[in-house]
Amino acid sequence: MKKNVLKNLWSWQVAGQLLFLVGFVSIAILAQRNLSINLRQLGLPFSFDFLNSQASFNIREQSIPYNPNDSYHRAISIGLLNTVKVMLISISIATVVGFTVGISRLSSNWLLRQIATAYVEVLRNVPLLLLLFFCYTSLIALPQAPTDAFGLFKDGFHLSGKTETLFSSEFCALVIGLSLSTAAFIAEIVRGGIAAIDRGQWEAAKAIGLSDAQVMRLVIFPQALRVIIPPLTGQYLNITKNSSLAIAIGYEDVYAIASTTFNQTGRSIEVILLIMLIYLGLSSIVAAVMNYLNSRVRLVER
Repeated sequence: MKKNVLKNLWSWQVAGQLLFLVGFVSIAILAQRNLSINLRQLGLPFSFDFLNSQASFNIREQSIPYNPNDSYHRAISIGLLNTVKVMLISISIATVVGFTVGISRLSSNWLLRQIATAYVEVLRNVPLLLLLFFCYTSLIALPQAPTDAFGLFKDGFHLSGKTETLFSSEFCALVIGLSLSTAAFIAEIVRGGIAAIDRGQWEAAKAIGLSDAQVMRLVIFPQALRVIIPPLTGQYLNITKNSSLAIAIGYEDVYAIASTTFNQTGRSIEVILLIMLIYLGLSSIVAAVMNYLNSRVRLVER
């Protein structure tokens, strides 16, 4: 009797999955058919050949050499490199600031704890787009400081005495805004991960003569990483996707350059698919790296 029930249940599960698969494939075929009809009516057959055409627009911030006579493919490649540059620097800064603020929220120093708490509460409740606008308008309004070894100017970030700009004001504003905003969320993740460790771990480590710094570094933090890394992955993915807000302050990332490409070529479907694939690829790489780190710190049961 029990075997018959299990067999019937398995049969219903298989039938349900097959029904879902058939429905999904049918919807995909219908969508593709409608897309083909609409593109034919517009006189724009589905094709990515436009990527080899001349771009005819300039890009201010170039990671590799480029001029308007180059192809859309090269222009989008520059946008992709600009996006990756923002991602890597923002993730690095957000991680350092977030972990520092998160640990500070558990400090025994009252003033340090209150400053960290204020930082988290303010930055978590300010919309990222507004923060980017604030950072951008603040950066371009900074006065010149020629005596600094490094200086932020309204025309970008560069070494003192050098005329070549290393980073534009748009880039600086985007990185600062993304980093500070995400760091506030990372700080709460770090605080929660450390607080999740049983108090007995602290007491046992202190009992064998470890200092507070040693207890945190050798005992608490390695255990807290098992709790921290999964939600931390989500914040890194947010940086990847939120970097597309660069278009609001004029930074030429892959989304901004792809938008210009769409406006000039009229290839809306192809450009949208291309942008989706690019962000999907970047997010997948970030997720894969974080999943690998998570597997290394994960508690393995024997």
